[in-house]
Amino acid sequence: MKAVALTRYLPIDDPESLLDVELPMPAFGEHDLRVRVEAVSVNPVDTKLRAPKPQAEVHPRVLGFDAAGTVESVGARVQGFAPGDRVYYAGDATRPGSNAQFQAVDARLAAHAPRSLDAAQAAALPLVSLTAWELLFQRMPYDSERGGEGRTLLVIAGAGGVGSMAIQLARRAGFRVIATASRPDTVEWCRQLGAAEVIDHRQPLAPQLAALGIAQVDAAVNLADTDAYWEALGELLAPQGHVGLIVEPRGPLPLGGAYKAKSIGIHWESMFTRSREGTADLAEQGRILARVAKLVDAGELRGIARETLSPIDAANLREAHRRVESGRGIGKLVLGGW
Repeated sequence: MKAVALTRYLPIDDPESLLDVELPMPAFGEHDLRVRVEAVSVNPVDTKLRAPKPQAEVHPRVLGFDAAGTVESVGARVQGFAPGDRVYYAGDATRPGSNAQFQAVDARLAAHAPRSLDAAQAAALPLVSLTAWELLFQRMPYDSERGGEGRTLLVIAGAGGVGSMAIQLARRAGFRVIATASRPDTVEWCRQLGAAEVIDHRQPLAPQLAALGIAQVDAAVNLADTDAYWEALGELLAPQGHVGLIVEPRGPLPLGGAYKAKSIGIHWESMFTRSREGTADLAEQGRILARVAKLVDAGELRGIARETLSPIDAANLREAHRRVESGRGIGKLVLGGW
């Protein structure tokens, strides 16, 4: 089968950073689906895994987590799926990724794709939807239906992939969402997704919130730079508020100060925890994606794919990695077709 892989950890401008290769069809286990991949999307985690490292050559490593496609075969213990079903999922960091014509994925991590979206639009959703849902409604103590009523949520980096879903999910749960963005196009994107207000994350946050009549926020999700906003969020969060984080800090952070004085809850989210650790609730990711698909089909959530590159090959994946590394993306960039 065709695939795109790396054999060395190189800068994305090196033409050998990602290569077109031929690989054997993936074996699949009793809990697995073997999926014919039709579309994929690229996330910051892909670029971090591919980035230069001290290691020398490696066996061809296939990256990619988000995928949408059609089930070709099902394992003996799989329930709820059959050959021919359209599925979407974000995969498992411990297994070969989605940048291949066929992929084996644990069926408990997958769900039937939204009927109203094509493969490219569906492939944009899994990783960021899971990250936003788990962070807001499972790590942080808010109910997904009405848990935000009467509360304010600050979303730092609202125009990115996770931010695009966090705004929508939080708004649906009743939060008054204040997003951050710094360019006219990203500001408009956040407003389209349901942010009540948008402020500039390149400027001090407190004066901008004060101008909106907001002295403190009940909760915040920092989806960009944990270190840069740590002190500011400690001051901005209300007593017994909550902060959600997804980006590894560059150095030690003071856990006392305002965070201790106000008993602020600090919540980490990694979408790969359940699959990497083999947790007992592994199937929760499939259930979340099934719920997201229903909300999309009901018109309560919208797709966030902004552009599709075709075909799925090394040249286009290098371009996609390059754009993600620029930090100027809006929503999600997807690739479709072989």
